[in-house]
Amino acid sequence: MPAYNAELTLRQTVADIPPQAADALVLVDDGSRDRTVELARSLGIPTWVHHRNYGYGRNQKTCYAKALELGADVVVMLHPDYQYTPRLIPAMASLIALEQFDVVLGSRILGGGALAGGMPPYKYVANRALTFVQNLLLEHKLAEYHTGFRAFSRQVLEALPLGENADDFVFDNQMLAQAIYFGYRVGEITCPTRYFNEASSIPLGKSIRYGLGVLRTSAQFWLAKHGLLASRIFSPEGRKLRDDMIEHYACESRAVG
Repeated sequence: MPAYNAELTLRQTVADIPPQAADALVLVDDGSRDRTVELARSLGIPTWVHHRNYGYGRNQKTCYAKALELGADVVVMLHPDYQYTPRLIPAMASLIALEQFDVVLGSRILGGGALAGGMPPYKYVANRALTFVQNLLLEHKLAEYHTGFRAFSRQVLEALPLGENADDFVFDNQMLAQAIYFGYRVGEITCPTRYFNEASSIPLGKSIRYGLGVLRTSAQFWLAKHGLLASRIFSPEGRKLRDDMIEHYACESRAVG
């Protein structure tokens, strides 16, 4: 769980995780200004704390590095802001454990529940437009590229050059593009979503930067795939979250509790 100012929603998120759905929980706090860390500790969640706010992408890098350190075979990323239902964790993890997919996405678009769940109309339109462009440039077919509810096999996390990706929100999109580029099987399931005041949301300015980053990532993918321009994020020799990368991110955080 990549956390940032999740004090108001963390308890409900954890309460909705089905019993025995996960062998271990991992929470990385990215310099929250509220009591997220204290609450996580009171809930008995193994927690690591960044010395400062590095960004959503950097938070994920630490989360995955810690999960690999713990020996995880399947890793599910769940936002602790209660926007996505934790009750789908067993379904997503089982699709990977049964070797049906290497990556599973909880899609807000499949089933048509995004707007009903409160997704702002401008975000819905942007989501659909960016997904349309990416389906063309990545020569793939997904209902949504922008969900934050994802499951990965250990093999994917060890193989992708995640260390080359950005530390901000576009990390999500770069990671998914990498999985497609390197031929991993990506599946989707319908996921209800909730938009409410306490749930995290990207401000308009960051949303615009994210959209531009998505277009840049898509262009890099297309150029690399067709041999026109190499890109480090699509290089099999890029930095990976193992060995020195695990040690690197471990140095930027401290365990609490």
